[in-house]
Amino acid sequence: MSTLLDTIVVVLVEPRSPGNIGMVCRAMKNMGLSRLRLVAGCDHQHPDATMFAVSARNLLEQAECYPTLSAALADTTVSVATTRRTGKYRQELLTPPQVAHSLLQRGDGTAALVFGREDHGLSTEELSLCSIQATIPSSEDCGSLNLAQSVLIFCYELFNVIQADHLKQQRETAPSGELESLFGHLEGTLARIGFLNPQNPAHMMRSLRRIFFRSELDSREVTILRGMLSQVDWATEGFGGRKKSS
Repeated sequence: MSTLLDTIVVVLVEPRSPGNIGMVCRAMKNMGLSRLRLVAGCDHQHPDATMFAVSARNLLEQAECYPTLSAALADTTVSVATTRRTGKYRQELLTPPQVAHSLLQRGDGTAALVFGREDHGLSTEELSLCSIQATIPSSEDCGSLNLAQSVLIFCYELFNVIQADHLKQQRETAPSGELESLFGHLEGTLARIGFLNPQNPAHMMRSLRRIFFRSELDSREVTILRGMLSQVDWATEGFGGRKKSS
């Protein structure tokens, strides 16, 4: 998981407040990101930046500084411009979860999350340098978020989707043979206790198959279900079938 997060850089364009830079570093480190790029702006080594970075001071020390946004993006393969405003040149805006999934599915290379100035964000020209545009849906009464809050939301979504994908890759689904044995056992047990229609058991079994396929069972889970069915078989031995209504 750390390898994927290491390919993502956070770019701050002309940040005004050293404290905000420090809080951004802390938000990044909370979510496993470590690469910060700064385009001009205030002194990122100001005491306020260090104070608000807390345990993420190493990110401040390692921050890369660039004179322009185009220079900061020169080695990236995909870049996401964040904006609160909409308009003619601010359309097809993705949400943070959509951005996270998009970056996860990209090819090799460095990806950038680009955040603008605290007071007026990114210019139209700066947005045009980025391949994707995104926004954080928020209340019309107070739509503007603090810079560090915005960075945290995007970083959280990235961490969340990458972590979920990592766990999914670690988990191996049961092979088809094990599933077919489970389905055969399930059909036999359900037929014997009168749950399936003996004239057309396949009708209900198709639905049950879809349920289990969606669950993406692993081998251990198949074993648990087979054990449960075996216990049902034992407990219902001699069962005479479903009681007929009078």
